[in-house]
Amino acid sequence: MEKKFIITPKTERSVTVTVRIEKESHDRLEELVIKSGRSRNELINKAIKFALDNLEFEEEE
Repeated sequence: MEKKFIITPKTERSVTVTVRIEKESHDRLEELVIKSGRSRNELINKAIKFALDNLEFEEEE
């Protein structure tokens, strides 16, 4: 039986973006990174997900 090396298309699970944040937010985030032992990336992703799942959007009148 012939062995095959099969490759399938890669699906994107994440994207890279660059954002600017206030220094105070950065400093608070770094404190949490140290306290929690979690990566900055993980904490930012959790915060964004929480915000998106819990926000209310109000249309201008």
